[in-house]
Amino acid sequence: MSTAKVTYLGNLRTECEHLKSGNTFITDAPTDNNGKGEAFSPTDTVATGLANCMLTVMGIKANTMEVVLDGSTAMVTKTMASNPRRISKIEIVLQLPANVIEKNRKILENTANTCPVHHSLHPDIEKAIQFNWEASL
Repeated sequence: MSTAKVTYLGNLRTECEHLKSGNTFITDAPTDNNGKGEAFSPTDTVATGLANCMLTVMGIKANTMEVVLDGSTAMVTKTMASNPRRISKIEIVLQLPANVIEKNRKILENTANTCPVHHSLHPDIEKAIQFNWEASL
């Protein structure tokens, strides 16, 4: 069974539909690649997917440890390279609650760094991950 349907709408724009839920989102080519840049680019979704995955698996693990991560955020910066055009670096800065004890922080950081998307990305993509356990969420 398919996971998603992507429809090309023209003008370098696609509509992506999650088939089980019906949720959709739009992608645009970035302005540096002939696009409008009015929505996530396909490579933006890849970089953002890493942060989504990290927070999701941390949330799963946190639930088993009775740790609350609600309100945690991740800021994502994607760097592109050329020849061939590709993602060369993904930087993620996570803001996490200050009240998590050191032992649990290490477990959650390891969980994040071993998420499925992290393991699925090409090893040549540099991943710079920063965990800030100082947020008052």
